[in-house]
Amino acid sequence: MSPPSLFFSDWSGRDNQKGTPVVVKMENQNYSLVQIDGPEVAVTLKSMDKGAKGKNAKQFTWVLLLRAHRAVGCVAWLASGFWGVLGAIKKRFAHSKACDESEKPGKRSLLYKFIKAFLAFALIFLAFEMFAHWKGWQLQQPELHLPENMANFHLPETEEIKGWLEKAYIFWLSVRVDYVAYPIQLLSNFCVILFLIQSVDRLILCLGCFWIKVRNLKPRIKEDVSESGGDLESAGSGSYHPMVLVQIPMCNEKEVYEQSISTVCQLDWPKDRLLIQVLDDSDDEMIRNLISAEVDKWKEKGVNILYRHRLVRTGYKAGNLKSAMSCEYVKNFEFVAIFDADFQPNPDFLKQTVPHFRDNPELGLVQARWVFVNKEENLLTRLQNINLCFHFEVEQQVNGVFLNFFGFNGTAGVWRIKALEDSGGWLERTTVEDMDIAVRAHLQGWKFIYVDDVRALCELPESFETYRKQQHRWHSGPMQLFRLCLPAIVKSKISIWKKANLVFLFFLLRKLILPFYSFTLFCVILPLTMFIPEAELPLWVICYVPVTMSILNILPSPKSFPFVIPYLLFENTMSVTKFNAMISGLFQLGSSYEWVVTKKAGRSSSEPDLLSIGEHPKAELSRRVSDGGLLDLGNKWKEQPELTRRVSDGGFLDLDKLKEDKAKESKAKKRNKIYKNELALALLLLTAAVRSLLSAQGIHFYFLLFQGITFLVVGLDLIGEQVS
Repeated sequence: MSPPSLFFSDWSGRDNQKGTPVVVKMENQNYSLVQIDGPEVAVTLKSMDKGAKGKNAKQFTWVLLLRAHRAVGCVAWLASGFWGVLGAIKKRFAHSKACDESEKPGKRSLLYKFIKAFLAFALIFLAFEMFAHWKGWQLQQPELHLPENMANFHLPETEEIKGWLEKAYIFWLSVRVDYVAYPIQLLSNFCVILFLIQSVDRLILCLGCFWIKVRNLKPRIKEDVSESGGDLESAGSGSYHPMVLVQIPMCNEKEVYEQSISTVCQLDWPKDRLLIQVLDDSDDEMIRNLISAEVDKWKEKGVNILYRHRLVRTGYKAGNLKSAMSCEYVKNFEFVAIFDADFQPNPDFLKQTVPHFRDNPELGLVQARWVFVNKEENLLTRLQNINLCFHFEVEQQVNGVFLNFFGFNGTAGVWRIKALEDSGGWLERTTVEDMDIAVRAHLQGWKFIYVDDVRALCELPESFETYRKQQHRWHSGPMQLFRLCLPAIVKSKISIWKKANLVFLFFLLRKLILPFYSFTLFCVILPLTMFIPEAELPLWVICYVPVTMSILNILPSPKSFPFVIPYLLFENTMSVTKFNAMISGLFQLGSSYEWVVTKKAGRSSSEPDLLSIGEHPKAELSRRVSDGGLLDLGNKWKEQPELTRRVSDGGFLDLDKLKEDKAKESKAKKRNKIYKNELALALLLLTAAVRSLLSAQGIHFYFLLFQGITFLVVGLDLIGEQVS
C-alpha cells in the first residue's frame, strides 16, 4: 500500500469514502494516531522509533494538539496554584499584623537585617546573571589556572567588551573567583564536617537503641522477696512505700488545671504516705479561685492536697519549685514527683518509678516518657511527635542505659530529695531549670534512670506561635547554662570521659552545632552556591545524607513515615528559630531570658463538663483519665452536696465569668502572625531556585524550590492551628 500523502489538500474530505471512519487513539506516545476509512483500507500502526518512517502531517498535527493540550493544562494548574498562593498571601497580610514576637516592638533583629540584605544582593545578582545568560556570556569553559570546580563560566574576550556593564561583569567574575569563592568553600567544608559528625552521632544513637531492643536492656525493679514472705507477686513495689511529695506547678492553666489535679489525686499510693502540692503562680483571681475550689473538693474526699500561691512570680517555674521545697514539712519526705499542668500520669505511675530507688542509693532521678494525646491533631503536631519520639526512645534511653545521665525533661519524673539538696536545689539563673539541676546532680555523682515503658499523657503545642516560643526557650536556655556550667564542669571531680561527654556531646554537638550547621548550610551557603558556583555543595550533602538522617529520626514512630520529606523541610525551616535562640542564649541577649508559658488546648480537660454544671446543677460530673476513657465520680445525688459546697466556695460567679471569657474568646477574631525571618528566607531560596535553572542543576532546583515553599508556608503561619 502507498504511504499516506503529506499534503494538507489530501486531508480534506474524500469523495468515495466507504465504511464508518474510526479514530484510533493510542495511549503510548511512541505510536501514531491514524484514521481508518473503511474495510478496504488496511492501516498498520507503526512504532515511532529512530528507524521508523516519519509521521504524516495529520498525525503530526494530532500529536502537537495533544501535547499542546497537556502543556496548557499544566500551565493552567501552575497558574491556579500561583494565584492561590498569592491569594493566601494577600489575605494573610490583610488580616495579620507583621511582627516577629522574638524581638521587642520597635526593634529589628540582627538576623532579620542580615537576611534582608542577603535577599537584596541575591535579587541584584539574579538580574545580573540572567542578563549575562541572555547575552551568552556563560556558554564556554574558560581556560584559567583554577581548580576544575572553580572554572564554570566563560569570560568574554577583549573584543566582546563593549560597555561599562560588560566591564562590571568581568570585574565581578574576577572578584568572585579570586576572593569570594574560596572563603565560602571553606565555610561550606566546615559545615559539612559538622554535619557528618552530627550524623555519625545520630547513627550511633540509633545503633545503641537497636542493641537495647535486641538485648532487652532496660531498668528493672529489684524484688525483695524476704519482705513479702517469699511471695514473688507481692514483692517489689507492693512492699515499698516511702514518703512521696507530688508537685503540680502551674500558671494561669485554666484549660488543664482540673484534669491535672484530678489525675494526680487518683495516684495509687497509700494516702498517709503521699502529699500533693498545687503550686499556683496564676495572676488571674478567677483562675486562682477555681483552682483553690478544686483543691478543696479533693481535700474533702480525703486526699492529702495543699494549695500554694505566690504573690510575686520571681524565677518562673524554678522559683515556684524552690519556694515549695522550702516548706518545713518537706523534710519528712524522701522523694518528689513533678507533673506539669497538662500531664496525666497513670494511677500506677509511682509504683512503677519509686521502687527503682530501693537498694540504689546512688540513684537521683527516674524519668518517664511523654505520650501525646493530640499528636494527630494537625501537621505541626505530627512533625513534633517525630522529634520527641526520637528524643525519648533513642536519645534518653541510650544515654540512660549506657551513661546513667541525660537531661531531665522537667516533668513526669521522680527525684530523690537528697539529690536535689546535694546539687544546690532549684536555681533561677536560666530558663531551663530542669537541665540545670540535672547537670549539677551529674557533677555530684548522682545517677539517672530512664523508663521507657512508664508513660504520662500530655499535650503538644498546636499553633506555630506557641511551638516557636517553646523552641526558642529550649534552645536559648542550654546556651545560657553552658556558659554558666563550663567552669564547674572543668573543676568537677568526675572522670575525663564524663566531662568530654557533657561538653562536646551534651552541649556543643546536640545544642549548638546542630542549629548552627543546619541554618548556615541550608539557608545561607546553599543559596550562595547558586550565585557563586565556584563554591560547590556536593549533591549527597543536600539530598542523600539529610534524607537518611530523617528516616532514622522517623524509625521510633513508623506511622509517620509518609511525612519524611515534610519533616526534613520543616526541620530546616525551624533552624532559623533555633539558630536565633542559640545566639541569644550564647551571648546573653535580651530574648534569652524570655519565659512564656506554653499555651494548652485542654484536649483532655473536663472544662465543658465544668461549665455544664453551672447550667445544670444536677448533671453528672465525668472526668477523662489516662486510658482515654471516662471515670464516673459517683452518683449525682451523692455528689450534689459536694458540688454545692464547691460552688459555694469558688462561687458560681467564677463559673459564669469563665463561661463569659470563653464566649468572648470564641467571638474575638484571633490573628495568625506573619514571621518576617521565614518570609525573607522564602524569597531568598526561591530566588536561588530561579538562578539554579540557569546552571541546569536539577536536584538543587527542586530542593531550593520546595524548601522555599516550606519557608513561605511557615512564614505565613499556614501550618498548625488556624485561628483566623
